[in-house]
Order: sequence, then C-alpha cells, then structure tokens
Amino acid sequence: MSETDDADALVTSTDPLHPANLIPELCASFYRLGWVTGTGGGICIRTGNKVFIAPSGVQKERIEPSHIFVLPYPQASSPSPHTDRIFLRRPKLNLKESACTPLFWNAFEKRNAGSCIHTHSQNAVMATLLWESDLFEISHQMIKGVRKGGNGPTLSYLDTLRVPIIGNTPNEEDLTDSMAEAMEKHPDAAAILVRRHGIYVWGDDWQKAKTQTECLDYLFEIAVKMKLAGIPTVLNG
Repeated sequence: MSETDDADALVTSTDPLHPANLIPELCASFYRLGWVTGTGGGICIRTGNKVFIAPSGVQKERIEPSHIFVLPYPQASSPSPHTDRIFLRRPKLNLKESACTPLFWNAFEKRNAGSCIHTHSQNAVMATLLWESDLFEISHQMIKGVRKGGNGPTLSYLDTLRVPIIGNTPNEEDLTDSMAEAMEKHPDAAAILVRRHGIYVWGDDWQKAKTQTECLDYLFEIAVKMKLAGIPTVLNG
C-alpha cells in the first residue's frame, strides 16, 4: 500500500459517525440553516491525536469525505498560513484547509475541546451589532443548553450567559490572538462572537458543540427581538 493510500484510509470509513463522514453531513445541515452559505464557516472534529478539518472556500453543502484534511495534534505551533503546517492527509484536489484552523486550535489548547464550529449566522451577527460593548448578555431558559467554558457544568435558568465580542479583521487567521485573549479573560465563555462576522463555538465533542451552537443561535435570535422591542435581556437580581 502506498503512502497516499495510507493517508486516504484516514478519511475512508463506512461508519456514519467517522469524522470524515460527519463533517460533510453537518456542513450540509448548517448550510440549510443559513449558517455556512457562500462557502463561509467551518467545522473541525478532534479524535485523540488527529484533527479532521473541512476545506476552505468550497460549497459547504457539497463537501465529500475525500475533501477532508487531517492534521496531527498536538503540533509545535498553531497551524496557520504563517507557519510550517504539518498534515497527515491532504485532499487530492487543489483545496486549502479551513481558514479557521488556527482559531480551532485555540479551542483545543485553551478548552481541551473535541470539536469547534464556526458559523456566519445572521442572528449572531445582529447580536454583535446591537450589543456595542465587548460582551453579549442574556438570562433565558435556553441557556441551560450551554456549558460554562463550553465543557463545564451547564448554566441554570437563574444564571446570566455572557459571550465575549471581539473585533473583526480582514483575514480570518488574524483573529487568533484576540480570540485567545478573550477566552483567557472570560474562562466561563462557551463561545466567541466576532463583530460583523459570526461566532466560534466549541465543546467536548461534536454533539456538544452542535447543541451549544443551536442553543446560542436561538438565544441570539430571541435577544435581538427583545432588544428591538425594548425588553431587557438580563433578569433583575
């Protein structure tokens, strides 16, 4: 068996729960929700010492297992266009790994996440526009689907959910440092909002990351409606 065959075996499986099969399925689902249209957004899944990442700049609803990149974890430095990236497997097509890769690494290294999702949800973007500070806040039933730090205990109805908001940059990888700083400043945050851009959400595994992304999107949508209706989003103590 050739070295190429060995590498391709990393993304070849009949198991529907294999990361190379899950990522295309999840991207198609996120596309239907309007989260990853126009080739935007991305997802990664870490299993042990391997990271499976969707390609960048492609129609997310048409990704196939053979399009998936596989990187080793950990690496000496966070993989980015400015470093020597190490791959266990690259697609045969002329594709680039997700531009979100160094930001996904933040989730791995600072939260020990097993998966990270990046969306361009309009609800998330509107939240960053209506909350002019660097922190989104809400008290609501659905915060019980969000975990402290993204992988700690779940929030209770009486808690207040806080999500840091960082400024956008022309290039995705240039968000790496400001995202890391926000994660360190807010250790209980389960996600990072990027103003006029979208959101990064992580979890112990893809199921928890997906669940939290869905709960947060619901919260952003209702918070925007509450804000526009003049209703406070945080319960009085």
